[in-house]
Amino acid sequence: MVTVSLQAQPKDARSWTALARRCEAAGFDALLAADHPGAAASPFVALAAAASVTERLGLGSYVSNAGVREPLLLASDVATLDVVSGGRARLALGAGHTPAEWEMLGSSRPDVAGRVRRFLAVAQACRALLAGEEVTLDGPEVYARAARLDGPRPVQTRVPFTFGGGNSTLLRWAGEHADVVALAGLGRTLADGHSHEIRWRGEDVDRQVELIERGAAGRGTAPAREALVQLVEVTDDAQAAAHRIAEQVGGTEEEVLSAPYVWIGTEDEILAAIARHERRWGITRYVVREPALEAAGRLLARLRSAPPA
Repeated sequence: MVTVSLQAQPKDARSWTALARRCEAAGFDALLAADHPGAAASPFVALAAAASVTERLGLGSYVSNAGVREPLLLASDVATLDVVSGGRARLALGAGHTPAEWEMLGSSRPDVAGRVRRFLAVAQACRALLAGEEVTLDGPEVYARAARLDGPRPVQTRVPFTFGGGNSTLLRWAGEHADVVALAGLGRTLADGHSHEIRWRGEDVDRQVELIERGAAGRGTAPAREALVQLVEVTDDAQAAAHRIAEQVGGTEEEVLSAPYVWIGTEDEILAAIARHERRWGITRYVVREPALEAAGRLLARLRSAPPA
C-alpha cells in the first residue's frame, strides 16, 4: 500500500494544530518537521503540540542532522515525543550537509568520511538508548559515559528508524539496519551551503536501490523505500511544466517526468507514475511538502480507494 506523509513547519499554534487534524482526517501517514537548528522551528516541540490534537498520525523530524545532534539529547526528545503521542514517534537521521549548522555551534562541517563516521556512531547510539541499553562511546566523533534513558522510556518497543540521504556507504548500511530509507534526489551541496545538484535520472535511483538491496541481502526483509517529492503540479500539460522545471533545476524534461521526486501531470498520470515507481524501485512511501497539501490529499484519497493490485 502506498502511503503519503506531509512535511511542514508551524507558523502559529492555531494553524499548526489545524494542519495536524487535517492531515489525520485526510489519511496522511505522518506529519514531519524539518530539523535545521537556527533556521526552522524545533521539530520535537512542534510535533508534541501536533500529538495533543491527533490520535493516529505518525510524528517525526525529517530528518535530524547526526552531525550536530548529540545521541542522548536526540534519543530523549524522540522518547518524550513517543510518550506524549502514545507511541507514534519516529527516529529519522541523516549525515547533514549544511555548513551553517556546524558553524553556528562553533565547529566546521567535517569531510564526507567524517560525516559518515559521525552518523554511524550517533545512529547506533540513539537506537541503543531508545531500546533501553546503556551507551559508552570514546570518540573521536562522539563521546558518552554510561548514557541511558531512565525516563521517559518510549511507549513503542522499537521506535521506527528512517535513514535519509544518498551516501553510498550509508545506503548499504541502511539496507541492513533501517526500517525506511528516504531518498531525496539530491547530490552534491552547492556553494551556497543549502542547495544541491539534482540526481533525478533513473540510473541514479537504480544505483541507490541496488545499494540498499545489497545491504539488505542477509537480512530477509529490505527496508521500505520512500521518496521526498520536491514539487507537485497537477496539470493537463505535463510536457510544458516539465520543460519549465527542467530549466529551473538544470535537468531534462525526461528526468523530470520520470523521477519519483516530482509529481506532475493529471491525477491519472501521477497515479500511473506512482505505480511505475513501485514496480521499478519498490517505492511505496512518499513525503510531500505543505504547499502540495490539497493536491496530495486528493491523490491520497484516490490511492486509498483504489482496489488492491
